[in-house]
Amino acid sequence: MPALSDDQPLGPAARASSASAEAVNKAAWRLIPLLGVGYMISYIDRANVGFAALTMNKELGLSATQFGFAAGMFYVGYVLFELPSNLALRRFGARRWLARLMVTWGLAAAATSFATGPQSFYWLRLLTGVCEAGFFPGVIYYLSTWFPAEVRARTFGWFIVSNPLSSVISGPLSAALLRTDGAFGLAGWRWLLICEGLPACLLGLITLYALPDRPRDARWLTPEQRDALEARLEAERRPEATHVLWSALRDPRVLVLTGSYFCVIVGVIGVTLWLPQILKQRGLSTFEIGFAAAFPYLMASIGIVVWSVYIDRSRKFLAHHVVACLVAAGGLALSVTFDSLAVLLAGISVAMIGMNACRPAFFCILPKFVQGAAAAGTIALINSVGNLGGFLGPYLMGWLKDKTGSFTAGIFGLSAIVGLAGIIALLLPFVDRRRARADLLS
Repeated sequence: MPALSDDQPLGPAARASSASAEAVNKAAWRLIPLLGVGYMISYIDRANVGFAALTMNKELGLSATQFGFAAGMFYVGYVLFELPSNLALRRFGARRWLARLMVTWGLAAAATSFATGPQSFYWLRLLTGVCEAGFFPGVIYYLSTWFPAEVRARTFGWFIVSNPLSSVISGPLSAALLRTDGAFGLAGWRWLLICEGLPACLLGLITLYALPDRPRDARWLTPEQRDALEARLEAERRPEATHVLWSALRDPRVLVLTGSYFCVIVGVIGVTLWLPQILKQRGLSTFEIGFAAAFPYLMASIGIVVWSVYIDRSRKFLAHHVVACLVAAGGLALSVTFDSLAVLLAGISVAMIGMNACRPAFFCILPKFVQGAAAAGTIALINSVGNLGGFLGPYLMGWLKDKTGSFTAGIFGLSAIVGLAGIIALLLPFVDRRRARADLLS
C-alpha cells in the first residue's frame, strides 16, 4: 500500500505537518488491512450462496425465483438493523462494535449450512443480514474520523477494493470447497458455507484486541503524531455542516444520494449473486466457473485503486461518481450484446470497475454537508436503503430468468438501473439549499 499522505506542508508548522503525514501513513498500514480483510470475508459470506446454488438449489428444491428471493432476504435483515447499528458503533466505539458484528455474522453465515428447504434458507439468510448489519457503513464512518479529506478517496478505495478481491478469492475457493461433497457425510455446499463463515469469528477476536477507537487511543502513534493528526482533522470541521441526525435525514441532498446508491447496489448484487449461474449456462464446469468468475473482479480491483488516486487528485467527486456509473451501465449492456464468453467477461469486467470505483467518490461527497452523529446516521441510512437493491437485483434477475429462459433481459435491466444511478446523482447540485453548486460539483 503506497503512502496516502502528500508531502506538502499543510499548516503553519512544518513539523506538525510532517507528524500528521506520518500518522496518516501509519494508520493506513495498521487499519486498512485489518478492516479490508473483514470486508472481504463479509462479502464472501453474503455472496457465496451464488456458488452454493450450483448444487444447493437442486437439493433444497429452489427455483430461480426462490433462490433470488432467498439471496435478497439477507438485505432485508441488513436494511432493518443498519441505522441502529451505526448509532451503536458511535456510542460503544468501533473496536467493540465491529468485533461483535464479525463474530455474530460469522456464526450466522456458517449456520446457513443447516438449511433443509426454502423456508429455513430464507430465515437463515435473514438472520445473517441482521448480524452483519452496519459493518460497511460503520467502517466508512470510522475511516472518515481517521483520514483527512485530501486522502479520503484513496483510503475508501483501498478499503472497498476488498469487495472485488473477495470475489477473486471466493471463486476458486468456493469451487474447491464444492468438491468436498460427501466428506464426513456433508454436501459440498454445506462445507462451503461453514468454512467461509467461521473465519469472521476469529477476525472479530483479533479486532477486539487490535483496533483503536480514535487516534488518541493508538499506542503505535507517538504523542506528537496523535496530536498533529487530531488537530488536522479538527481543522477540517465545517461549522455550516449538519450535525443533527434528524435534520440530515430530511435533507433532499441525502435523498438524492440515497436513490443513486440504491441503483448502484441493484447492479452490484444482481451481477455478483448470479454470475456463477450465468457462466454455468455457458457450459463451463464448476472448476472453470470459479476461475472465470474471478477475472472481472481482478480487473475491478486494479481499476478501483487506480481510479481512486485520480479522484483524490481532481477532487471532482460527483463527476467521477456519475462517469463511473455510466461506464458500468455500458459494460453490462456490452456483456450480453454478443454471444461470446470473452465479450461477456470483458463487459462484466468493465461494469465491475465502474460499480466499484463510483463508491470512493460517492462517500467523499457526504462530508461536505454532514458530520459527527449526522454523518454516522446518514451513511447508515444511505447504505441501508441502498442495500434494498441487494434484494431487488437478485430477485429481478431470477424472475426474468424464469420468464424468458435466459439472463439477457435481466442484464439489460441491471444496465438501465445502474445508468439511472448516474442520472439521479446529477440532480444533486439542483437540490442544494445551503452551498454554492460549484462546491458539490467539485
